[in-house]
Amino acid sequence: MQINGNYIKCCKQRLVLGLLIVFSLALNAQTIRVDPSNWWVGFQNPELQLLVHAPKIGETTPKINYEGVSIKKTHQAHSSNYLFIDLEIDKSAKAGQFEIVFKPKKGKNIVYTYELKSRDKSAEAYVGFNSSDAIYLITPDRFANGDTSNDVVKSMNEKVLDRKNDYGRHGGDIRGIINNLDYIHGLGFTAIWPTPMLTNDMPSSSYHGYAMTDFYQVDPRFGTLDEYIELSQEMNERGLKLIMDMVANHCGSEHWWMKDLPFEDWLNQQKTFENKGELKNSNHRRTTNQDVYASKIDKKEMTEGWFVPSMPDLNQKNPFMAKYIIQNNIWWIETLSLGGIRQDTYPYPDKYFMSDWAGAIMTEYPNFSIVGEEWSVNPLLVRYWQTGTPNKEGYESHLTSTMDFPMQENIVKALNEKEDWGTGLVKMYEGLADDFVYTKPESILIFPDNHDMDRIFTQLKEDVTHTKMALSYMFLMPRIPQLYYGTEILMQNTAKPHDHGLIRTDFPGGWEGDAVNAFSGHGLSKDQASMQDFVQKVLNYRKDSKAIHEGETIHFAPENGVYVLARIAGDETVVLVLNRNEAAIDLDLSHYKELGLEGKSLKNMISGAPVKWGSHLKLSEKGMLLLTSK
Repeated sequence: MQINGNYIKCCKQRLVLGLLIVFSLALNAQTIRVDPSNWWVGFQNPELQLLVHAPKIGETTPKINYEGVSIKKTHQAHSSNYLFIDLEIDKSAKAGQFEIVFKPKKGKNIVYTYELKSRDKSAEAYVGFNSSDAIYLITPDRFANGDTSNDVVKSMNEKVLDRKNDYGRHGGDIRGIINNLDYIHGLGFTAIWPTPMLTNDMPSSSYHGYAMTDFYQVDPRFGTLDEYIELSQEMNERGLKLIMDMVANHCGSEHWWMKDLPFEDWLNQQKTFENKGELKNSNHRRTTNQDVYASKIDKKEMTEGWFVPSMPDLNQKNPFMAKYIIQNNIWWIETLSLGGIRQDTYPYPDKYFMSDWAGAIMTEYPNFSIVGEEWSVNPLLVRYWQTGTPNKEGYESHLTSTMDFPMQENIVKALNEKEDWGTGLVKMYEGLADDFVYTKPESILIFPDNHDMDRIFTQLKEDVTHTKMALSYMFLMPRIPQLYYGTEILMQNTAKPHDHGLIRTDFPGGWEGDAVNAFSGHGLSKDQASMQDFVQKVLNYRKDSKAIHEGETIHFAPENGVYVLARIAGDETVVLVLNRNEAAIDLDLSHYKELGLEGKSLKNMISGAPVKWGSHLKLSEKGMLLLTSK
């Protein structure tokens, strides 16, 4: 057979064209983003909404052929680069992979492979944190650098590693936490709350994680998704719960969708943003959530104002945004087998969305826990957000826990003030007396400090005795205690009060070459070592104390500079005596007769020394005394 030159040329052209088409299809498939990237069978809610992002994907028609999975509806967005697909996954659906075929009006189909997974454990097995737990809060960038190879990622906006810059990246990561789990577990903690570790590709101060630029991606400077899962598994083997810090209110200004927003109301004040107008920050009037007299404009400026200019405010009233956030959080619960969620800036998003959000999670995970940040020192405002709390409007939050800023302030004031009839320890006594307003006070989270406030050692004017008094009270009261990393070794920021960069300083020993290593105890001062030992002894006792977890609480009004708090369950009684007297005193124990301890032998929880509960108790020095009948 004779083949002429034109035929050969035509064949070559067809081959090149075919390769270009194949390459183009592969490229299109690779550039499709689908959130969530996978899902699971067996949820109470059979509905799943996929966000699909790719060039002109909104102009295609999706098809699925998989038993138990059906497309109920598709939604085109304002941007043609988005398509939202409502799926129904019924009980007959099995775990496996299936193809989503996107058919354009012209041209070849684009195929995307999606996966449904089996759930690793039942919904009831997701047990959240409660009053039996003690939580260790970590800022991962400042805790320990376990993998120096991920210190700098050249493709990201902030490329410099500078430990001398309080607001720069220091290199702490997931591997650093994994490497030191035995230290945390040994201290007596039962849960860990790391501040956000998702991608924060901001040009500066990206270390803190609260300006997320991808809600489904682990920041590569912290590690990989596999390492995050490994952290969860290693914690689970030690009986530790992993709490994830989530943000429903805002994202970072460098979030991937900011250059191509799907709808005209994806953000609050979106038109102003797109027209480069002057954006309004939130008025921060959080009381508008509860205030029956609040004006509409005050409410609007509270929830729709941006937290800061670099954090675009998400519009949860957009139903697609609402589903995106809820599904994202459920995706992380399943992926990491979480033991709880801490929700940032809780009062700032639309409160009816927050009710739907928490309700959706608690429906799927009935034994789960969520704590919301309400930074208010008014217990009535904190009370409002806890589930089951009655209110005039019938609002139900579904939120299991709130953060006890009121009691934290009372404790600091009590220990800093001069002892008198209306000042000093009475502030703690009256603060705890406010528990009548709470539906479940034992489910509220108490803390001496956190990543946004001065270190407790600084707040208490670097008084070691007062710091131990504060911690012992928090460990014993009917609450869930949380400590910020380094509190156990008296870390402080006294040189720069309220400076977040210094508050979140590096944990000594987390970097190779550190002169002091708190993990091993090398180089700690006497006071630091004493505090570390104190925390370890109290928390390890607390782990197995039914009296502290769920016992009856009795406290006695402070008299003559002494305040007594007791927890009782069965034959276990734990007594805390807080003494502000500099000189030795004899405490008349007849006043505490109702504790039923007369003639009994107790034990000093810290020293282990026996203590006889007789007619009097000699208090030789100012400070705290923890006694137990066990």
